Amino acid sequence: MKQIKVFGSLVKDSLDTITHGNVKYHIWMGVLTFMMLVGMYCYSIQLSEGLQVTGMTDRVSWGLYISNFTFLVGVAAAAVMLVMPTYVLHDVDFKQAVLIGEGLAVSALIMCLAFVIADMGGPSVLWHMIPGLGVFNFPNSMLTWDVLVLNGYLFLNITIPFYILFRHYQGKEAKSKVYVPGAILSVFWAVGIHLVTAFLYQGLQARPFWNNALLGPRFLASAFAAGPALIILVLAMIRNFTAFKIEDKTLKKIAMVVTVAAQINLIMLVSELFKEFYAPTHHSESAYYLFFGLHGKDALLPWIWTAIPLNILATVMLTFHKLRNNPKVLYFCCFILFIAIWIEKGFGLIVPGFIPGPYGKISEYTPTGIEIGVTLGIWALGAFVFTILARTAIGIELGQLRYKKNKQ
Repeated sequence: MKQIKVFGSLVKDSLDTITHGNVKYHIWMGVLTFMMLVGMYCYSIQLSEGLQVTGMTDRVSWGLYISNFTFLVGVAAAAVMLVMPTYVLHDVDFKQAVLIGEGLAVSALIMCLAFVIADMGGPSVLWHMIPGLGVFNFPNSMLTWDVLVLNGYLFLNITIPFYILFRHYQGKEAKSKVYVPGAILSVFWAVGIHLVTAFLYQGLQARPFWNNALLGPRFLASAFAAGPALIILVLAMIRNFTAFKIEDKTLKKIAMVVTVAAQINLIMLVSELFKEFYAPTHHSESAYYLFFGLHGKDALLPWIWTAIPLNILATVMLTFHKLRNNPKVLYFCCFILFIAIWIEKGFGLIVPGFIPGPYGKISEYTPTGIEIGVTLGIWALGAFVFTILARTAIGIELGQLRYKKNKQ
């Protein structure tokens, strides 16, 4: 009964915290709310008229929605790069950032689920994925494995931080024997969610562009580059706009993770390019379409030839300690690396897999305004959720939210 009372007090204090702030905070939340409303309007049109309002067709059935889903699974998995040093290796330098990283993982997973719902056409078809009601097809279908690992990882990233923050809210220390086993499990689970997503594509024999043994490892490398890069940018904003202190050495250690992962990702990219173009076969046509165009069709050329130079530039600059230790340079590199990997794992991975089709026909894909509106709305939803979670967590960690104060 007492714990229920404490929980109720926490909810009340959290609502008070997230509904009050300075002018910049209210402008930020107002902009996100407006973007979500625009996304809801676009989604209502899609629900009313069907997926015909999108750029997807029966030939290119995955587009902007699944591109973002694939990328965000990696962002969610990247939280492990903070969880493992903090909870498993007891590195105190990561302790300041781990709750923020897990909040980012929760937001990314919520966006993942939202993009899947948008791609399926509407929430009314979700019952097909419920065991016992729909055709779950477990364990044969990789899609069912993806559903299980994503929801399981979401559960872990909600319960572990909640337990820690709930204890801190009461002025108590969290018991390591309660949350450390879950934290260790989340390390393996994080690797699992991205590998299973990669296997989902690798298992489609009719799509040779995805039949690559490096797809899983490269998914992980790109995730551990883009995810921590985003975490650095978020921590920089938190440090500038809140009283929550993030030490320089924390950012430097995360930057080292980003650098190594980006280097590995670049090496794997070179390996893939060698495989596709040194001794090309008819299975290399998707790669030719992506990088050079095919039969006069070249819609993806501006995207991929923007991503590759940005990726190389960010990785080279991060490799030099003097540049990486300069905050302004670090933030710039993290930003362009994030954009580059978003393009690579989105348009550079999903769309080319469908081109050319099984009978050689080239049907290009371009997202419509409806798709872009829904996508921006979902990203705004993720930012909105993260802002709420981070604001509450920071209040508790700074001691501004405490249960004892309410009782006095």
